[in-house]
Amino acid sequence: MIQNRYVFHPIAVVFCCVTLMACSQRAPASSAPAAARGEATDTTVPDSVSTSAPGIARDSLGWLVVDSAARTVTLELEVTAPAAAPSALINGYRSGGARVVVPVGWTITWNWRSADPDTTHSLVVMVQREKIPLEGGRASFSNAMTRMVTEGLPAGQSDRSTFEAEEAGWYWMLCGVPGHAIKGEWLELRVDPEARTAGIVLKGN
Repeated sequence: MIQNRYVFHPIAVVFCCVTLMACSQRAPASSAPAAARGEATDTTVPDSVSTSAPGIARDSLGWLVVDSAARTVTLELEVTAPAAAPSALINGYRSGGARVVVPVGWTITWNWRSADPDTTHSLVVMVQREKIPLEGGRASFSNAMTRMVTEGLPAGQSDRSTFEAEEAGWYWMLCGVPGHAIKGEWLELRVDPEARTAGIVLKGN
């Protein structure tokens, strides 16, 4: 009877051992980053994470609150008149030093208050033209104004306004009391069709 005999060549044995050891130490393909594997990666960032350009401050200034799910933004605004300033300030800024950016169709609510004991103030949203108006006029959006736009409200008075930013464009948020906006009592409002959320851009950033 013929018996089957298997002869193993020493070099073949060594090669097999080395191969088995390399396979056992290799990490599963799924543990490598997707980009390294040449697969598509999900770069979507949740709305709770700021993805704005440099200069955007989402709530870091303490006077803007965003609710992306509800598509709303709430502004806490206060007018002050430091002795050395050339005009009254809105939250410490003047002459467009701060720009509020909101997506088209969002609802804006502001809680406005005057803290200037020497004169009256107001706030109204108006579309930007070539020149700052002498006094406040018709608001660009329904209800986008405080009471007594041209007369103004005295120190300690406040006003709450809610309106929809329904049309894209560049606007002023200015004091409607005659002569105040020309002196610099205004901020910018940008209703941006490409914005994903609301924020604040500081001038020069």
